[in-house]
Amino acid sequence: MPSFDVGETPRRSASSLDTVFRVSVACEGIPPNAWPDALVDVGSEFAKRTWHHIVHCGWEGGALILVVDNDYDKDGAAVADEFSDTVAAYAPGTSAYRVSVLSVVTTSDV
Repeated sequence: MPSFDVGETPRRSASSLDTVFRVSVACEGIPPNAWPDALVDVGSEFAKRTWHHIVHCGWEGGALILVVDNDYDKDGAAVADEFSDTVAAYAPGTSAYRVSVLSVVTTSDV
């Protein structure tokens, strides 16, 4: 399945007190052939959201997976909500999808 990886997570200085969360979310219920521009759509939308750093976006086992780093979403709910909004905006007519949080870890755990 196609995917893209943005690269390494920007590392903060050792003196930084901020925690960076790596949030993985999945969208299920939309087959890849029903949304051929998904990677471009999600990638371009989340690139505008400078509070996230996209680590990975791709189709895995029929689910669209998004992995981002940010410094505030310790339970993944905000990323899941934004991802769901993006799916609703770019893949209209596909109401049978569901977005879920797969995992949230701190980047020191990655």
